[in-house]
Amino acid sequence: MSEKDLTQAEIDALVKGEFNSDVLTDMEKDALGEIANITMGTAATTLSSLIGKKVEITTPQISITTQSQLRHDHPLPYVIVNVQYTDGLEGQNLLILKIRDAALIVDLMMGGDTSDAPEELNEIHLSAIGEAMNQMMGSGATSMSSVFQKKISISPPSVRVVNLAEEDIQQPKDSDLLVKIVFRMTIEGIIDSEIMQLIPIDFAKETAEYLIGKIGYSEGAQMQKPTTEQAPAMAKAVAEEKAASAGITVQQVQFAPLEEKQIPHEMSNISLLLDVPLQFTVELGRTQRTIKDVLEL
Repeated sequence: MSEKDLTQAEIDALVKGEFNSDVLTDMEKDALGEIANITMGTAATTLSSLIGKKVEITTPQISITTQSQLRHDHPLPYVIVNVQYTDGLEGQNLLILKIRDAALIVDLMMGGDTSDAPEELNEIHLSAIGEAMNQMMGSGATSMSSVFQKKISISPPSVRVVNLAEEDIQQPKDSDLLVKIVFRMTIEGIIDSEIMQLIPIDFAKETAEYLIGKIGYSEGAQMQKPTTEQAPAMAKAVAEEKAASAGITVQQVQFAPLEEKQIPHEMSNISLLLDVPLQFTVELGRTQRTIKDVLEL
């Protein structure tokens, strides 16, 4: 048995579900599920704007795994995206996509209809996937900033193709526990697949506990309902999250004070203003173009 194979103890533990006991509490799983929904919901909106198709990334399924178990469960080449948090949170997570899914996304980004999607990914394709993931996870970090009430930033992600049956995924030890979150990803009649997120257990617990402290969980209970004072703040955070994914700057509405004003009686000279030239411009809207459209201009 090679050092990359599962030990009998690890196999027995996985079969019995022992990796799941006492590793993440129910509260931590709920918190991670909320974070996953927030970040991937916004990421899906961002990807939709990049490819011009409706995208949904939903239904996170959380479990515990190891790098050795990943080799056993997924012995195929995948696209691995390494996302490093630099501000607000310090840690990393990995996004894992099937090569075929990544190829279809790249083709859509370049204005194709997926009929001529690449069979293999070259450096240009991986760079395009990296840019898409940078925008997706960047918008997800913005949404997390609203919920966590502090700035959260990421560094540009690194992208590579890894055969999980043969290569490491940049984790220190085979025995290190990882939180695995599997999402269903659909792209408007083109893709109905899965995308996987891997988070080191320590970073996952740290993130979950921070959210638990912010929103308020009690031991053995579900998330507490927000108090009267908390509700407006949470509603504002959700609104800012949705607006951020649409590229809109949200500002608090300011109303002018209501007070009586005297109407001036001396209005006879107002006609002089009618001859003053006035220049103004009107922005009718904005548009998003694919890389292919821009290159053809």
